[in-house]
Amino acid sequence: QVQLEESGGGLVQAGESLRLSCVASEPTFINSAMGWFRQRPGKEREFVAAISWGGKTTTYADSMKGRFSISRDNAQMTLYLQMNMLKSEDTAVYYCAAQSSMWRWTNVDSPFEYDHWGQGTQVTVFL
Repeated sequence: QVQLEESGGGLVQAGESLRLSCVASEPTFINSAMGWFRQRPGKEREFVAAISWGGKTTTYADSMKGRFSISRDNAQMTLYLQMNMLKSEDTAVYYCAAQSSMWRWTNVDSPFEYDHWGQGTQVTVFL
């Protein structure tokens, strides 16, 4: 089974930056949309950002626009999330996700559209 593995989380001060990475074990998702979600303490999993198979189309949750940037390198089978100007409310476990369907760009902000998930990486932002 294809695996997704996130890395890059950590403890940072508000205003600082982090870059998360998500590596796939196989080149299965190069034609599929991928996304980042997060789960804050006591909250449901929420959408962060998504990117199309070729990387040309992206979308973000409103609270992340202008601060976060999603990208992908299909040759490296890697998805990225650059997070700038981090806030304490960004503290969460961040998950990468991939769709099984190819060339589908519908409801990409819904976790139910994704079939494969990583284990998550913790991001903690302190004041």
